[in-house]
Amino acid sequence: MVTFEELGIGKQILPALTDMGFAVPMPVQEKVIPLLLGDRTDIIALAQTGTGKTAAYGLPLLQKADVNLHIPQALILSPTRELCVQIAGDLSDFAAYMKDFHVLPVYGGSNIENQIKALKKGVQIVVATPGRLIDLMHRKAIKLNEINTVVLDEADEMLNMGFLDSINEILAEVPDTRNTLLFSATMPGEVAVIAKKYMNDPVEITIGNRNSGAENIKHLYYTVHAKDKYTALKRIVDYYPSIYGIIFCRTRMDTQDIADKLIADGYNAEALHGDLSQAQRDSVMQKFRMKHLQLLVATDVAARGLDVNDLTHIINYSLPDDISAYTHRSGRTGRAGKAGTSIAIINLKEKHLIRQIEKLIKKPFIAAKVPGGREICEKQLFNMIHKMENVEIENSEIDPYLPAIYRKLEWLDKEDVIKRFIALEFNRFLEYYRNAKDINVNEENDKESGQVRNDRSDRRRKEVSSFTKLVINAGKSAGMYPSNLIELINGYSPGKRIRIGDITLSRKETVFEVDSDYAGFLKKALSEAEFNGIDLSAGFVDGESKVTVNERRFFNGKGKRKESRDFKKGRSDSGSREWETRKKRRNGKT
Repeated sequence: MVTFEELGIGKQILPALTDMGFAVPMPVQEKVIPLLLGDRTDIIALAQTGTGKTAAYGLPLLQKADVNLHIPQALILSPTRELCVQIAGDLSDFAAYMKDFHVLPVYGGSNIENQIKALKKGVQIVVATPGRLIDLMHRKAIKLNEINTVVLDEADEMLNMGFLDSINEILAEVPDTRNTLLFSATMPGEVAVIAKKYMNDPVEITIGNRNSGAENIKHLYYTVHAKDKYTALKRIVDYYPSIYGIIFCRTRMDTQDIADKLIADGYNAEALHGDLSQAQRDSVMQKFRMKHLQLLVATDVAARGLDVNDLTHIINYSLPDDISAYTHRSGRTGRAGKAGTSIAIINLKEKHLIRQIEKLIKKPFIAAKVPGGREICEKQLFNMIHKMENVEIENSEIDPYLPAIYRKLEWLDKEDVIKRFIALEFNRFLEYYRNAKDINVNEENDKESGQVRNDRSDRRRKEVSSFTKLVINAGKSAGMYPSNLIELINGYSPGKRIRIGDITLSRKETVFEVDSDYAGFLKKALSEAEFNGIDLSAGFVDGESKVTVNERRFFNGKGKRKESRDFKKGRSDSGSREWETRKKRRNGKT
C-alpha cells in the first residue's frame, strides 16, 4: 500500500500528516499528488466533496511554495466563505512544521482592511471567494502577476452561484504560464467551457463515475401525499434516533417554517438560509459542527461550501430545481469511507425526477416505506437501551448514593424496575404513535383512486352540462356568502332542493350554477326577492361572458351589446347611473 512519502511528500510536511492521523492516501490524493509534484500539468479532477481533494492539491502547493518569497504564488478560488476558511485552515494544519509559511483566506463579511494588512505582511497562498478577491484587485491591494498555480475548487458550485464573470476577470490578471487545477463534483457544460478556455491539454482524473454519487451512500425515497410530508419527516427522524444531518428545502420560507415546526415539536434543529445575518449564520454553523444541533434545515445556497464531518443523513424535503444539485446534497454524507444515507420525500408527481437523478448518479434509489408507530417505538426503545448499556460509570461518584437508592427500590422486583424505567423515558413516544396511521402512498392503489377521481370528474362534467349560470346583484359587501345564497335558493324551491354548483363571490355580485330545469324559475323568483335591504335582480350568464346585473346589459344574436328595456325606460338606479357613466367615458364625453 502506497504512503505519502512514496508519493513524494517531503519531510517538512509528513510530521503534520502524522499528527492529523493521515496514514494512507485517499484515491484522489494518490492520483493527483504525483502529477502536481512532477512536470507542470493542468488537471481536471472530478470527485465528491469529502474525498480528500484539499490535501490532493494542497500538499503539492505547500511543498512547491518558496517561503523566502512573501508574495502570493498560488491562488485557490472557492464558492463560499465557509469553504474558504476551511481550506485555509487545512493548509495551515498541513504546514504546521513549515517556518515562515503563510496562507490567507479572503472573503466577504470580514474586515477588508485586516485582509489588506495581512497581504502587506506577506503570504504564499491566498484562498479567496471571487467577490472579495475582485474588491482587493480593484483596490490594488493584491498582485496576481507571480501566481504560478490557480485552483478552482468546487467549480460547478461557483458557476451555479453566478461567478462566471468574476472568474473570467480574475484569470485575465493571472499569467498565462500558470498551472490551472479544476476540482468539481460534477462536469456540467459550463465547467467544460471554463476548462476549454483556460486550460492547456488538461489531464482528467475521475474518482468513481463521472457525475456519480459516492459509492457508500444509500439512496432512499419515500412516497407520500403532499399534506403528509412533514409527518413523514418526523417519522423518518424518529426512526433514526442518532441522526446527525441536513434537511434541504427549496425556499427560505420553507426552511424557516420546517425548522420552526421541528423546534416546536421538541427536535434539536435550526434553520440556515439567506435571511440570516453573518453572525447568526456563524452561530448556527458553530453549534452544528459541535453537534449541539442534531438537524440543520437549509437551502442549497446557504449550504454551499458547507463542510461538516460525520453526517449520517441528508434529507431532501424538497428535491432541488436543478437535479444536478442532488449530487452536492448527497455528497455531504458518506465521507472518508463512512456510510451515509440520502433520503428524498416525494409525491407521485415527482417520481420521474427520481428516475432522472438515478441516471445522473448512476445508482438506484430504494423505494422505502415510511415507518409506522410500532417500528419507530422499537427503534427508539433499543437506542435507549444501547445508550444505557454503554454509559460510563464513575463508581467513586455514584457509590455513596447507592445504598439509599437500593432501599428506596427494594419493594420492586427486576421486571418492575425495567418497566418503570422504560415507561418514564418512553411514554411520550408510545402515546404519540399509538394510533399512527399509514401515510405511505401505494402506487397501484393510487392509480385506482386516480381512476375513481377521473370517473367522478367525468360525472361532474356531465352534471355541469345540466347547470345554468345565474348572477345576482349582491356580493360580499352586502354580506352575501355561500351559506346565505343556499338558504335563499332553498327558500324558493318548489317543494324540493335545487342542485347548486359552483359559487363565485365578488364584492358587489355573486355568480352561481343551478339546475337548468329550475334556472328560469329562480331568475324570476330572485328578481322579486330582497336581501339585507337590497332589492335583488337576477340574470343569466351566457357562456363565458358574465351578464352583470348592475349594468343591465345583454347580447343579441350577433354578439353586439344592446340596452335593456329598463335603460330605454330611463330607469334611475345606482346600476343604471354606473352604466351611463361608463358609456359616456367610452364615447369620450366625460
